[in-house]
Amino acid sequence: MNQQELFLLADATLRSVIDQLTPEQLALPAPTAWSRTENPTLRDILASHAKDEAWVPDVVAGRTIEEVGDRWEGDLLGDDPIGSYDRLNDAATAALAHPLHLERVVHLSYGDFPMSTYFEHTTFYRTFQAWDIAKLAGLDDTLPPELVDGVWELVEVQVEGLRAIHVFGPEIPVPAGADAQTRLLCVTGFWHE
Repeated sequence: MNQQELFLLADATLRSVIDQLTPEQLALPAPTAWSRTENPTLRDILASHAKDEAWVPDVVAGRTIEEVGDRWEGDLLGDDPIGSYDRLNDAATAALAHPLHLERVVHLSYGDFPMSTYFEHTTFYRTFQAWDIAKLAGLDDTLPPELVDGVWELVEVQVEGLRAIHVFGPEIPVPAGADAQTRLLCVTGFWHE
């Protein structure tokens, strides 16, 4: 599975969690580490993911922040938060409907990178957020095994470098007999009961 395919799987996994949220759950407090918003709720986290989804077609098309301007500023969720997110996710998925040149440089808010790196970064973000949101909302937090395996392949060879730049927290001891998902969550510092 290449980075584009893994990204699509992570994106679909996050959407499957988001689509299970109720309006009441969107009002749940979210950890402050998940957002720059003061006292964030799950709706604030959803708004961040909606913005992230909105940018996917522009990023893969090679557009810069200057070219896109303020198109994706403001409230993208409106009165139908889940539906609005789903429409943006549909557009992002459609933008990836054909194989892309993974070494082509794309423009991100934190620098220019090969598209493969963009997909890796966003795959990590979506995968761990899917797990975190499911856990917070009391939903099934089991990730697809092929997603866990694909993320592990990417993480295993670069975890210390990613930890050094604070993508991942300190490693948590892996419990004896842990499954692949628990191992991934422990090594990346996400695991909690």
